[in-house]
Amino acid sequence: MKAKIYYLIVCLVLSFSTQAQLYGGIEIGSKGIKMTVLQVESIKRNTYDVKEFWTENVGIAAGIGIDGLLLQEDIEKAGAVVFSNYKKMLNEYKIEDKNIFIVASSGVGLANNTNDLVVKIKDLTNKKIEIISSSLEAKLLLRGCIPPKNYLNSVIIDIGGGNTKGGYAKDINDQSVFFPISCDLGTVTLTEIINKKCKQKTVFEFNENLFDYLPTIRESFKKMYTSRAESQDKNNVYISGGAAWAFYTLLTGVKAEENFTQVQYDDILAMRTIAENNYQRFVTNAETNAEMQKVLKTYQQKYLIAAFNLLETSLEVIPNIQNKKIFFAKQGQIAWLVSYVFDSAKGVKQIY
Repeated sequence: MKAKIYYLIVCLVLSFSTQAQLYGGIEIGSKGIKMTVLQVESIKRNTYDVKEFWTENVGIAAGIGIDGLLLQEDIEKAGAVVFSNYKKMLNEYKIEDKNIFIVASSGVGLANNTNDLVVKIKDLTNKKIEIISSSLEAKLLLRGCIPPKNYLNSVIIDIGGGNTKGGYAKDINDQSVFFPISCDLGTVTLTEIINKKCKQKTVFEFNENLFDYLPTIRESFKKMYTSRAESQDKNNVYISGGAAWAFYTLLTGVKAEENFTQVQYDDILAMRTIAENNYQRFVTNAETNAEMQKVLKTYQQKYLIAAFNLLETSLEVIPNIQNKKIFFAKQGQIAWLVSYVFDSAKGVKQIY
C-alpha cells in the first residue's frame, strides 16, 4: 500500500513539474499571429524544445502603410485570435497564466495607435502586452539565428511584414556588444505603398510602379547599412523572416532540415522573376506540395513580389555580396519570440 501511495506521489510531482516547464508565447506580427509552446528542460542550461508552433494569418499592418494607423477592424480581429489562442494555451496545454507572454512585433509598433491594441488585449486577457523595439527584436534574432561561433563575422537580416531589422555583434573588452540596424520597409508596408500608386490595381501595373520605386528602396537599405558601416563587412549574411521562408520553400518545396542552410543570391533573383512574370508556376507546383501551399495561402502575388524585391535589394546593396555566404535561418520566424519567452521564464529583466 505504501508503495502505491509513493508511486502516486511521484506521478503527481512529475506531472506538476512537467506542467511548470511549459511556457507559451503569442506574437502579434504585421502579417500574422504566431503561437509558440516551449517545453523548458533546464532554465540554467538554456535547454528547451519547441513543443508546438502555429500561425494564424491575420494581417494587422495594412493600415500603417496608408495612414500610419492600425485599422479598428484589424485590432478587433487580432484581439479575437489572441484571446482564442490564449484560452487554448490555458485549457488545452494547461500552461499557467503567469507563463504565457503576449508581445507585438516592431512592425506593428510602427503604428501611431498601438495603445488601442494594448488596451484591447488587456481587456480580453488581463495581460499588458509589450511592443518589442526593432533593436531588441534584432538582438534576439541574432541570438536565435546565428551559430555562436559565427557571431562576430555575421550580420542578420530579417524582413517582416512591417519593417526590416537586423544587426551584428562586435567584441568590445571581451564582451559581445550588439549593434542593431533597421529600415521602415516590410512586405505589408511596401505593398500598401505601391498599391496607393496604382489606379487599375493589376499585377502588371503593380510591377511597373514597384520598379520605379526600387531606387527609393535601395537608398533606404543603403542608409540602414551605412548607419553601422561594419554591417557591410561581415562574411556571413543570415536571412530570416517571412520573405526568407517563402523564398526557401518555393525554391526547394520542402522544410529546411538544418537550422542554417546556405543559399545562393542568384536563386533569390530567379524566385523574384517568377513571382513577377510566371506566378502560375508557383500555383501549379503548389497543387501537389503542401509546404508551397502554405506560402501561397500566406502571401498573395503582390505581397510575394514585394517580399522578394525586399529580400533581393537588401542583399544587392551590400558590397561584394556575390563573394559572401548567405544562409537561410530555419528558426527565423520564431527565434526572437523563443528567446524572449525563455528570458522571461528566467525572470531576466529586458534592458538593452
